Amino acid sequence: MFSAAHRGTLSIATEKNKVSKEDSHSKFLVAGHKGIYLFPNLVTTGVLFAGFYGIVAAIDGNFPRSAVALFIAMVLDGLDGRLARLTGTQSEFGKEFDSLSDLVAFGVAPAIIVYQWGLHRLAEYGWLWGKLGWLAAFLYTASAALRLARFNVMSESNDKRFFEGLPSPSAAALVTFMVWLGTELGWSGGGALAFAAAMTVLGGALMVSHLHFYSFKEASPDRRISFTFLLAIPLTMVLIFLNPPVVLFTMAAGYAMSGPIVTFCIRRRRLADHQSEEEGESRT
Repeated sequence: MFSAAHRGTLSIATEKNKVSKEDSHSKFLVAGHKGIYLFPNLVTTGVLFAGFYGIVAAIDGNFPRSAVALFIAMVLDGLDGRLARLTGTQSEFGKEFDSLSDLVAFGVAPAIIVYQWGLHRLAEYGWLWGKLGWLAAFLYTASAALRLARFNVMSESNDKRFFEGLPSPSAAALVTFMVWLGTELGWSGGGALAFAAAMTVLGGALMVSHLHFYSFKEASPDRRISFTFLLAIPLTMVLIFLNPPVVLFTMAAGYAMSGPIVTFCIRRRRLADHQSEEEGESRT
């Protein structure tokens, strides 16, 4: 009697073990055959392609075409995340793919573009200057990688209104549109090359800094905007078409300079709030 009950218990345990193995196997098959969302990842692939084409164009010496390619990459990069949120197609795969594409388009491509344009010519002024040229380009790329990695591990509770550190697309705009402007204006000589190296290092330093930059994430399609802001959009587009390198570089430089100003205002406001809290506690 005991042996029969024991055998029954063993058979039930065996059946449960089989069911658990079948469930785990089915889950593995579902995970293995799980696809990816096409549309947002297709846009991200466009970012990667534009960055790669910018590198190829720079190697060929066509720097205006490189700048246009990266401008397209910046536009697409601003769309893929928003499209994923609007269509409910966000995924961990898309997040990782977006980071890798950003590293190529906004980390590697600008460094190669500015190096091909002028930093490699620093070697004409001595071997030390030549080393500083490619080191500046590498510093920019490494900073972009660190900036993207930090962004991926940052807490979701951070203030969404501001970025910590200059975003990599904005840093890429600063460097790439500087090259475009220098090409159009015919910059040459040691002064221009030193300026290019300084801007490259500055772009990398701002990416890994703790400065705050406005994110513009408060603007969304389901929110109302002022009529003045609506007029500013076509006006900006007209200005860009009038003189793309000058306007785009001015916008990129202005946004880069806004970081210290925004950070100062935030810290000043926090200090004022802290002082008011202390005064309120002292009165009580």
